[in-house]
Amino acid sequence: MSGAGASEAAVGYAREQGKRFVEELKELLRIPSVSTAPEHVGDVRKAAEFVADGLRAAGMENVRLIETKTATHDGHPLVYADWLHAEASAEGKPKPTVLLYGHYDVQPAEPLDEWKSPPFEPTERDGNIYARGAVDDKGQMWMHVKALESLMKAADGGAKLPVNVRVIVEGEEEVGGEGIAAFVREHGDQLKADAALVSDTEMFAAELPTLCVGLRGMIYTELEARGAATDLHSGMYGGAAPNPFVALAQIIAKLKNEDGKIAIPGFYDGIEEPTKAELEAWRSLPFDEEEYRKHEVGSTELTGEAMFSVLERTWSRPTMDVHGMPGGFIGVGAKTVIPAKATAKISFRLVPGMKPEETFAKYKKFVEGICPKGIQVKVTLIHSGEPIVVSTDNAYVHAATEAMAEVFGKETVFVRGGGSIPIVGDFVRELGIPTVMMGFGLPDDNLHAPNEKFHLANFHRGIESIVRFLDKVGAGA
Repeated sequence: MSGAGASEAAVGYAREQGKRFVEELKELLRIPSVSTAPEHVGDVRKAAEFVADGLRAAGMENVRLIETKTATHDGHPLVYADWLHAEASAEGKPKPTVLLYGHYDVQPAEPLDEWKSPPFEPTERDGNIYARGAVDDKGQMWMHVKALESLMKAADGGAKLPVNVRVIVEGEEEVGGEGIAAFVREHGDQLKADAALVSDTEMFAAELPTLCVGLRGMIYTELEARGAATDLHSGMYGGAAPNPFVALAQIIAKLKNEDGKIAIPGFYDGIEEPTKAELEAWRSLPFDEEEYRKHEVGSTELTGEAMFSVLERTWSRPTMDVHGMPGGFIGVGAKTVIPAKATAKISFRLVPGMKPEETFAKYKKFVEGICPKGIQVKVTLIHSGEPIVVSTDNAYVHAATEAMAEVFGKETVFVRGGGSIPIVGDFVRELGIPTVMMGFGLPDDNLHAPNEKFHLANFHRGIESIVRFLDKVGAGA
């Protein structure tokens, strides 16, 4: 059995086994694989082993954990698997190889008191599954595993796939992905493929099949300000001693103007604007700015560069954001201390035409130039990723477009994403392959926030879409 018959059989299998697939996902979601927390190192490895076991059960071969190590630390393991026996076409043309990527690590769950149910006890409500990692990315990664299982188990004549497949799943995406980036650079031959499939993005709206064809890049930095040699009493030294928190506030205030424009000299040099066709396509999307403000952002007003639409601001314009300012006294009550140092976590989202290393250099130079007197600043790059735009004019995007349209019964739309997936750029630079970003999250799924969820109907439709995508890729070879 091949072609449409194979995909229909696999879809039938996936529907029959859907309840089990969800129960397995719940098992994975119960593992607190928080990659940034040292106390969860064992849990991260447990999640890796769970994924490896799932790939073995699906029928994949050469399943193994690959240890990672960077110049500064030991990393969390990669999970690798492959199946490379796809039959050549009648004309003798070999089938293509598709590389499936996902990540099993998750963000911290804090603040815990804002969760309606425990973050690592998956709970079903209103057709959704709630848990940390439900949509980012355990649920979407598990769709890949279950699509492979469905194709393998439903195959006529034994386990087989319509294309050759390699799988790589990482455990450090939420902390920069240094381990997988190094592996791709140093061992790219082990991931040789014709295209990659990533499901770590979202649909533009419910029931609207969506392919993401662009991502912003990022530099994530730490800005440290030091003043006195030690903490000081504000009554005795206030007015004479430099205050690092005040200095940080002054520096941050000068990074961006009130109109939302970043004030770093040369920051916007060379950026590539979206095409006229892209802008027209974005304007045709079902987007209600007031609905977005009320139900997604939840603020009294939207901010940013008013001359650009909200979609342009979030998809094709660079940004600067402050994520935290640890330091000083934050306990209950009062303590009149002038801290010796203070830090701020600051990131910039980058768009095509911007290079992380060049942007960081401009930022660092600007900060050092506006540093208040009596303060020493240290600017550190924590991690970075390049922006990416994928051409829609390739057979893999066409196959994904058709697959999603068949499952959802609507034409697939193309969007960009405001977030960053650094590995997509690595696949382009190091492996020279296009990436299909076929995600099934929704805008209100609360990625990185309390009450993260995944719409269960999209979990099942995601499996079916991936089955059809792989089958179409194989049929087109």
